[in-house]
Amino acid sequence: MAEVADERHESARVSRFLVGLARGLAGALLFSIPMLMTMEMWFLGFYMDRERLLLLLVLNLPLLVGLSHRIGFERTATWRESARDAIVAYGMGVAASALILVLLGVITLDMAPREWVGMVALQAVPASIGALLGRSQLSMQDEDADDEQDGADPSQEANTGYLTELFMMAVGALFLSLNLAPTEEMILLAYKMTIWHALALMALSMMLMHGFVYALAFKGGHSLQEETPVWHAFVWFTIPGYVVALAVSLYSLWTFGRLDDLGMAEALLTLVVLGFPAAIGAAAARLIL
Repeated sequence: MAEVADERHESARVSRFLVGLARGLAGALLFSIPMLMTMEMWFLGFYMDRERLLLLLVLNLPLLVGLSHRIGFERTATWRESARDAIVAYGMGVAASALILVLLGVITLDMAPREWVGMVALQAVPASIGALLGRSQLSMQDEDADDEQDGADPSQEANTGYLTELFMMAVGALFLSLNLAPTEEMILLAYKMTIWHALALMALSMMLMHGFVYALAFKGGHSLQEETPVWHAFVWFTIPGYVVALAVSLYSLWTFGRLDDLGMAEALLTLVVLGFPAAIGAAAARLIL
């Protein structure tokens, strides 16, 4: 009887994993389509600095492992299982990106390997993140609840501390930054702004971050204890979250070479511009992840 029960449990676990893979593929397509159909991203695959591209690909792997440990295809009990799911998600991101770029006629047989490899590698980063996000965003609530009850692990339940919150904000900020950092609009908008515009946009970014999570009662939002002063969450989460969003934006702009020919003032204004959607992404990550 015990063997039969074990076989059924293993079969159910494999079934959940395969369903998770299908959701991952759907998530990879859903979250990466805007970038797969953006001309700037195609061209960056041709000419962007190969060392920066390699660094982006390398840094994406531990990010995926952490994300998988939090919301992977299935409940994972060990970091080894999370690493396995992260590698699977990376592979799905590569496959989904290559498939869509070929179907759209962006990758053709007469292209040099360096060109299509660059395009697929660059697009695989957001697609792989989308593959893991697909599990949390495309799964049914009841099924997830069963999944959690069946495979709950105390180590994961405890993994919702302060650093985890900052990590999830960085993931959300990176996802939106990767969408917008390659575009010329970031530099154009910075060119149109004054220092007062920048200061107002910074204030608005932090207000929206705080409001999304604490004031607007969105699903997944956080509520303050009665004895907790209002400023506590702002100082403890919102301001550090905005700093994380700016740091991620700075890395994204540097990776795509958007700061290379800018002066200090223009670079800071461009950073503030990209920090706006990055802050929104960071706040959204706290709600949905």
